[in-house]
Amino acid sequence: VQLVESGGGLVQPGGSLRLSCAVAGFPFSSSDMSWYRQALGKERELVATVSSDGGSTAYGDSVKGRFTISRDNGKKMVFLQMNSLKPEDTAAYYCKSETKWYGRTYWGQGTQVTVSS
Repeated sequence: VQLVESGGGLVQPGGSLRLSCAVAGFPFSSSDMSWYRQALGKERELVATVSSDGGSTAYGDSVKGRFTISRDNGKKMVFLQMNSLKPEDTAAYYCKSETKWYGRTYWGQGTQVTVSS
């Protein structure tokens, strides 16, 4: 099983980034997927979740109206479009399979997002 995030980087406040997560090794189109983030010294928090068919999404309060989660089941990828970025969005971002496969859920290795002028 592999989840590989990409798209992180340094961006100025008010800017945008699009994160991607490529998945292999489990039935992606049957798995709910999420993005989490963890800032230095803080607990990991849920950012957004998308249902297996993409028809339902949910967001953490701190990102509602600014971030959009989506997926492409044909390409086995999940995305996080991040707009109006703030310094407090600085964190490592991780994708996760919310549905258990082979008895467990899976995490990617993370991609760093830094929002700074």
